[in-house]
Amino acid sequence: MDRLVLSDAAWKRMAPLIIGRPDQKGSTGRDNRMFVEGGLWIVRTGSPWRDLPEVFGDWNSVFRRFSRWSI
Repeated sequence: MDRLVLSDAAWKRMAPLIIGRPDQKGSTGRDNRMFVEGGLWIVRTGSPWRDLPEVFGDWNSVFRRFSRWSI
Protein backbone atom coordinates (compact mmCIF):
# COMPACT_ATOMS: atom_id res chain seq x y z
CA MET A 1 0.00 0.00 0.00
CA ASP A 2 1.44 3.33 -1.01
CA ARG A 3 -0.03 5.48 1.73
CA LEU A 4 0.47 4.53 5.34
CA VAL A 5 -0.57 6.61 8.34
CA LEU A 6 2.43 6.16 10.59
CA SER A 7 5.76 7.68 9.67
CA ASP A 8 8.85 5.52 10.14
CA ALA A 9 9.86 7.72 13.09
CA ALA A 10 6.46 7.30 14.77
CA TRP A 11 6.55 3.53 14.22
CA LYS A 12 10.07 3.31 15.66
CA ARG A 13 8.84 4.92 18.88
CA MET A 14 5.67 2.83 19.01
CA ALA A 15 7.01 -0.62 18.04
CA PRO A 16 8.43 -1.56 21.46
CA LEU A 17 5.00 -1.00 23.03
CA ILE A 18 3.08 -3.39 20.76
CA ILE A 19 2.16 -6.77 22.25
CA GLY A 20 3.14 -9.78 20.16
CA ARG A 21 6.81 -9.02 19.56
CA PRO A 22 9.22 -11.90 18.81
CA ASP A 23 11.03 -11.28 22.12
CA GLN A 24 7.86 -12.04 24.14
CA LYS A 25 6.42 -15.40 25.17
CA GLY A 26 3.27 -16.55 23.42
CA SER A 27 2.18 -15.96 19.87
CA THR A 28 3.71 -13.18 17.85
CA GLY A 29 2.20 -11.03 15.16
CA ARG A 30 3.45 -11.63 11.64
CA ASP A 31 3.68 -7.93 10.90
CA ASN A 32 2.87 -5.70 13.83
CA ARG A 33 3.15 -2.50 11.81
CA MET A 34 0.59 -3.65 9.26
CA PHE A 35 -1.71 -4.72 12.10
CA VAL A 36 -1.59 -1.22 13.59
CA GLU A 37 -1.93 0.37 10.15
CA GLY A 38 -4.97 -1.85 9.46
CA GLY A 39 -6.63 -0.74 12.69
CA LEU A 40 -5.91 2.88 11.84
CA TRP A 41 -7.32 2.35 8.34
CA ILE A 42 -10.59 1.04 9.79
CA VAL A 43 -10.85 3.90 12.28
CA ARG A 44 -9.97 6.50 9.63
CA THR A 45 -12.36 5.24 6.94
CA GLY A 46 -15.21 3.93 9.06
CA SER A 47 -15.42 0.91 6.77
CA PRO A 48 -16.63 -2.49 7.94
CA TRP A 49 -13.89 -4.94 8.87
CA ARG A 50 -14.71 -7.15 5.87
CA ASP A 51 -13.59 -4.30 3.59
CA LEU A 52 -10.09 -4.15 5.09
CA PRO A 53 -7.61 -4.35 2.17
CA GLU A 54 -5.68 -7.63 2.05
CA VAL A 55 -2.36 -5.79 2.36
CA PHE A 56 -3.12 -5.49 6.10
CA GLY A 57 -3.72 -9.24 6.46
CA ASP A 58 -6.81 -11.41 6.77
CA TRP A 59 -9.60 -9.10 7.95
CA ASN A 60 -10.89 -11.58 10.52
CA SER A 61 -7.45 -12.12 12.07
CA VAL A 62 -6.83 -8.39 12.27
CA PHE A 63 -10.31 -7.86 13.72
CA ARG A 64 -9.86 -10.53 16.41
CA ARG A 65 -6.44 -9.20 17.40
CA PHE A 66 -7.72 -5.61 17.43
CA SER A 67 -10.68 -6.65 19.59
CA ARG A 68 -8.42 -8.35 22.14
CA TRP A 69 -5.91 -5.50 22.02
CA SER A 70 -8.43 -2.70 22.48
CA ILE A 71 -9.99 -3.99 25.71
